Amino acid sequence: MEAEGRVPGPPLPTGGEGPGTDSHLAAGTLGTARGPLLAAAEVLALDDEEDDLEVFSKDTSLTEVNSFSPSVPISPSSMINQYKFEDGPELRDLFITVDDPESHITAIETFITYRVVTKTTRGEFDSSEYEVRRRYQDFLWLKSKLEEAHPTLIIPPLPEKFIMKGMVERFSDEFIETRRKALHKFLNRIADHPTLTFNEDFKIFLTAQAWELSSHKKQGPGLLSRMGQTVRAVASSVRGAVKNRPEMFTEMNSYMETFSQKINLLDKIAHRIYKEERDYFNEMKEYGPIHTLWSASEEDLADSLKGIASCIERCCRATEKRMAGLSEHLLPILHEYVLYSEILMGVLKRRDQIQGELDSKVDALANKRTEKDLFSEEIGKLEDKVERANNALKADWDRWKQNMQWDMRSTFTNVAENNLRYYEECLATWESFLTSQTVDLHVDEDSEDRP
Repeated sequence: MEAEGRVPGPPLPTGGEGPGTDSHLAAGTLGTARGPLLAAAEVLALDDEEDDLEVFSKDTSLTEVNSFSPSVPISPSSMINQYKFEDGPELRDLFITVDDPESHITAIETFITYRVVTKTTRGEFDSSEYEVRRRYQDFLWLKSKLEEAHPTLIIPPLPEKFIMKGMVERFSDEFIETRRKALHKFLNRIADHPTLTFNEDFKIFLTAQAWELSSHKKQGPGLLSRMGQTVRAVASSVRGAVKNRPEMFTEMNSYMETFSQKINLLDKIAHRIYKEERDYFNEMKEYGPIHTLWSASEEDLADSLKGIASCIERCCRATEKRMAGLSEHLLPILHEYVLYSEILMGVLKRRDQIQGELDSKVDALANKRTEKDLFSEEIGKLEDKVERANNALKADWDRWKQNMQWDMRSTFTNVAENNLRYYEECLATWESFLTSQTVDLHVDEDSEDRP
């Protein structure tokens, strides 16, 4: 079974060599594609008309100790293998798989459901295995309930309702498979979270049949309650910046603003590189048949032309394999962290809203001489609420950054290794062909020299 979520472990070593080490790795990762060269940890240099796409330049705010650029061991593979998280798969007690998408057509709508299979050894579950079917709206409901119960925890992102900006059909196989993988990762990230994994709504989502889940949804807060929460959120935003925000959370805001800008640019450029690679592939695969046809009209060059056609076909297959690696590994990870950047900004805003409630009560107490006891009691409760929110966010922030570092490191290393294999395969293909042509040439020369 897939286990795509991760659990926190010891901090990943960062070394002391600075950002330069990882810069070379990242540059080799995406710099091998046709078109612009993408340096994930240092500089993306494009032509003058595209200066706005310069990423990870001399700004080192994301290349410090807790960022993308720890030092890298000599071997990328050994780098990945040397890290061992404390709570590895052998210690997990909740395994979730999302698979078997199924289309449903009614008079009102068409939608897809996915099978969610859960296996667990936890005592709070009545059975060790469950199998239910869920649609996308059910996943949205779960995410909203988690945000409601844990406003300052980092809830994993869900794929957008319409992904890839209309590049694929909504019910195409590609769309459905992409969404299935994202939903699978969403649930496994929750399962691996030390707090979210024990949420009651999460348990109900995994175990309840469709009618039971529908009944449970109706027990949620009413319209007036939700309107009240919205009004309080708007009022908090109108008040402006909080007065007593701890420095740590100000730094988090600054970090996320920079991270959001750069991860969005990386996502944009990675999609452009993939598009250029696809165009290159489509153009290159036409040359094989052309050389084959050409060989039919050139008797003296027939073998050589057929050999070139064979080399082109092998390189086409290698290119197609490399494109599959980009679309399956690099693009989803980058886009997931684009969504994470939006989630983090929302979490920080919710923390500020809680802080703003406390500030407003403190101001009210200072302006009123009566009802001090009532205000003091409310302030005490709000202080406890702010402290709990701060502690939850601080712990989740460290965990998120560790997972982000792991994802970025392993993803770019994987792409770099795939690129190396690609070029080695293409190089070996053409070297073999050229060697055969050289041997044939020497044989022809020897035969001509004989009396």
